[in-house]
Amino acid sequence: MKQKGSITSAQEKMRGRIRSDIVQQIRKIVEATNGQAGAPIRVLQKVQQLVGYLPPEVLEAISREMRIPLSELYGITSFYSFFSMVPKGKYVVQVCMGTSCYVKGGQKILDALYKDFGLQPGGITPDGKFSLETVRCIGCCGLSPVLAIKEDVHRKVKPSQLKKILSAYR
Repeated sequence: MKQKGSITSAQEKMRGRIRSDIVQQIRKIVEATNGQAGAPIRVLQKVQQLVGYLPPEVLEAISREMRIPLSELYGITSFYSFFSMVPKGKYVVQVCMGTSCYVKGGQKILDALYKDFGLQPGGITPDGKFSLETVRCIGCCGLSPVLAIKEDVHRKVKPSQLKKILSAYR
């Protein structure tokens, strides 16, 4: 299910074709990393910071500028979890679905996020504030179920607490 919502100005730039100013910035990033070890990863990181994510049009532009196969860039972006080919919210909500969190209510948290905010894994709220990811383990099994937003880990979360937790980030 695709979610509608507001798009940021950077995301707006990606509709259809890439604006020439974005292409120029990509070109500068490529030139600054030319010849360095791990250049594709560095370029992808910097461009993702610029745009917010790595849509196909951006990957094609990077491929042209770096003169490397598009398949290589797709391989890198799909391998490393810190790259995203879909827009993310200002705050990424990570719900732990490891065994302990799942058993103690992780799925109930996901259900409540969908019911109350229209959020599902991989989705983004209409206002662009939050996106949702499920993760295998946050490392807080004794505090299950947990969710993380930025560096904050919320412990022993109950679905009834979600509105209060998320309102702190608005």
